[in-house]
Amino acid sequence: MHDPGSPWKARQRGHAAPPSARSDRREPQAQADVQPGLQRERRDAELRLHGLNAVRAVFARRPQAIRKLYLAEARIPQLQPLLKWCVANRVGYRVVDEADLQKLAASAHHEGVVAEVLREAPQSLNAWLRDLPAGAHCALWLDGVGNPHNLGAILRSAAHFGVAAILLPKHSTLALSGAAARVAEGGAEAVPFVRLGRDDNSIAQLHGAGFALAATVVRGGSDLFKADLPQRMVYVLGAEGEGMSPELAAACDMRVSISGSGAVESLNVASACAVLLAAWRSKR
Repeated sequence: MHDPGSPWKARQRGHAAPPSARSDRREPQAQADVQPGLQRERRDAELRLHGLNAVRAVFARRPQAIRKLYLAEARIPQLQPLLKWCVANRVGYRVVDEADLQKLAASAHHEGVVAEVLREAPQSLNAWLRDLPAGAHCALWLDGVGNPHNLGAILRSAAHFGVAAILLPKHSTLALSGAAARVAEGGAEAVPFVRLGRDDNSIAQLHGAGFALAATVVRGGSDLFKADLPQRMVYVLGAEGEGMSPELAAACDMRVSISGSGAVESLNVASACAVLLAAWRSKR
């Protein structure tokens, strides 16, 4: 990692990126003297992103969250604005090789760039509703969805269709990962996470703000393409296999199903989400 205070860096002030021959290609090592508790706190507070669009989206929306940057030499031309910002703001960066990027990302799908960024804490439901503009809005309540690739695909669809928020149950452990952010292709920065309280209280608050809740079920619900979808709507999606909790489904205002050929039992949750959002958007 180039030390922003080093003499070498001072000589390079004003340049967007170092020549690869001068870059330090060693993989960064954790400091041995950091206490385990502090290491855990740092892991919880920071997120290691990979993927070109995921990193660009963070830079565009909240560049101050970027703590470190690693990139392949081939990415230097495409990341010039980010590298110049790193120089100006004394944020360390390093040009590394393919093997290091794979280790840093824990994935071969790093797309030539990895960034360590501060996590963005979920909003409270109160704060989100308070700041929500008037008009039509759609949100997604994820009850048990946990696969990072599904979450990433959901975020990508949510960003495309202008979803107002991802609602997370009180005790949900679902959180953004590097893999989910890469699959989201920048969508993770466009859709906020909102942490709910007790289900009954959250439903009452949503109703008070004019939202209707729709349980998404494989069969037995109203045909999505014929249903009267409200202006303010929350789709409640459950995990694949077990679905959502029966209590939550019973508390919803309506149940909707995606009609199909019957050749397969259902769509996976991420594909279903895209169809649900397209149907709501088409009626606006």
